[in-house]
Amino acid sequence: MSYRSLSFIPNFNDHNIFSNRFNQIDKMFSTLTGEKPISDTPTYNLCQINDIQYQLTLSIPGYKEEELDISVHNNQLSIQGKKEDNKNHNNQECSKWLHKGIIFNNFSLNFNLDHKIKVKKAELSLGLLKLDFECNIPEEEKPKKISINIPEDTKKIDKK
Repeated sequence: MSYRSLSFIPNFNDHNIFSNRFNQIDKMFSTLTGEKPISDTPTYNLCQINDIQYQLTLSIPGYKEEELDISVHNNQLSIQGKKEDNKNHNNQECSKWLHKGIIFNNFSLNFNLDHKIKVKKAELSLGLLKLDFECNIPEEEKPKKISINIPEDTKKIDKK
């Protein structure tokens, strides 16, 4: 196990002084707990298109289709990205990094799906992975409005 020194005071000799403070704190806690930093996982949006259609969009610039694996097993959606040429992206010809915010780490995201949710389509374009879902709720499970009936003899009494 390797230990790293921790400090909340920025090191003014550090060229990354302008980098995102959240990422630094996230990585510090990840070092302490052994968990993968939250900032290393792709960001995503989840949008409801209509009553039954939804779309999940992940931001994964630099990943090719063959570097992605999307699967559903036991109602668990798993999206994994594994860079084939990770070294080429991380060791670009650069004499000195002033800021390095683009991360090409392998990632894994998991989502629990209700049994009614089905993945219909996955599409990769311009660094965005879009997954289209449908949620078909059977008629017997949909909420039903119950009307209130007023007996005829009660209606006559109310009018008097």
